[in-house]
Amino acid sequence: MIKKILLAKPGLDGHDVGVKVLAHALKNAGFEVVYTGLRKSIEDIVSRAKKENVDAIGLSILSGTHGILCEKMNDEMLKSKVNVPWIVGGNIPAQDVDALEKNGAQKAFATGTQIETVIEYFKSIKN
Repeated sequence: MIKKILLAKPGLDGHDVGVKVLAHALKNAGFEVVYTGLRKSIEDIVSRAKKENVDAIGLSILSGTHGILCEKMNDEMLKSKVNVPWIVGGNIPAQDVDALEKNGAQKAFATGTQIETVIEYFKSIKN
């Protein structure tokens, strides 16, 4: 069962209103949430996830670099031996969802996904 979630903004994207709204909604749904803040490297995110002993990681990407960042995320998760589910959302075109999930994301949420859908997804994960 997922109890503690790390939310992160990788890369140079400077917009975090959406991830803060998600963090608030997840907290209201009973999850413990750790937010890394803006402009974190993938290495910093995975290291923080390990340090915080989280049950899942959520990446919020609006910059259009989701493909490259998700490849790096998958590589770093394997390299660091961090074995928790991670998801990605933000500005994700629907046609990119399958590729992101094939590159390691347990779930990719396309642009326009409702917050309640993300919350229900985290509630459904059994790890």
